[in-house]
Amino acid sequence: MSRPSVPTQRGGGSTAVPGGPPGVAERCARIARSRPFEVLIVVVIMANGVVLGVETYPDLGAAGRVLRWCEWLFRLVFVVEIAIRVLAYGRRPQDFFRHGWNVFDFLVTAAIFIPGLHGDSALLRFVRVARVLRLVRFSPGLRTIVAALWRSIPGVAGFLALAAVTLYVYGMAGWLIFGERYPEQYGDIGRSLLTLFVLLSLETLPDLIAQGMAVSPWTLLYYVSYVMITVNLLLNILIAVIVNSMEEARRLEMTERLSPDYDEDGDGVPDEVDRIALTQRLDDLRAVIAELERELRIDREDGHGPARHHHHGERTGGRPPG
Repeated sequence: MSRPSVPTQRGGGSTAVPGGPPGVAERCARIARSRPFEVLIVVVIMANGVVLGVETYPDLGAAGRVLRWCEWLFRLVFVVEIAIRVLAYGRRPQDFFRHGWNVFDFLVTAAIFIPGLHGDSALLRFVRVARVLRLVRFSPGLRTIVAALWRSIPGVAGFLALAAVTLYVYGMAGWLIFGERYPEQYGDIGRSLLTLFVLLSLETLPDLIAQGMAVSPWTLLYYVSYVMITVNLLLNILIAVIVNSMEEARRLEMTERLSPDYDEDGDGVPDEVDRIALTQRLDDLRAVIAELERELRIDREDGHGPARHHHHGERTGGRPPG
């Protein structure tokens, strides 16, 4: 598990006096960064999920009262957790909301204080279920997947636009070809699009091909081209977009762990732009290392041992060894 985002004591973030006892901000920061605190919150979130599952059974009897007390205990723990993490930012509590997961945690926890969310309303149950999603924040792998899905939204939007145009063209063609013969499947553009959407699973392909062959053997080109373009090409494009976003999210996660204080744009706060800049520098270093390895391999194959010693002497200031 990876520790949640907590402040590092920089500048005036802590109220501790040098040589004196630690202030409230420093104590809260230590608690928020500690592994026992993290494990406790994870256990409480998992217990909350178990209680939610048990409450779905009818006729709980006396256990229902125990579950309600557990719910109040969970609320208290989550409120104390958010308070500790906010206080850890010392004189800049607004920095707590600079991280998306912190905002999500705060909203889910603060929702219990909304006047309308009492009793057994559907919205309250939704908020309680949303607490289970907080487990994503404690898992680097899950965070990377969620970040990748979020970063892939622009690419997925472009893919959906292309897929919609393709489906519409094939839907109109299907209406023109099969509309009169098979009105239940191609009687209008809506039914035609629904038939082609179901065809994406390829389960109905044999039946549709058989129907098309009864109309004309040339309809085989219609279905073959549709399957090749939509099922193979477009879905592979979607997979490529998500995989690329996954790799970008993984690299950003790696650079965040490598250098949490890196600040390329000089705004005083490390952010995603800074991590992208650090990633680019890491890529440049990898390219330089690869070039050096290639040159050394060429020198080794040519037997230029003295030349390497000569270059080594130049790098060390021209001083001969020993």
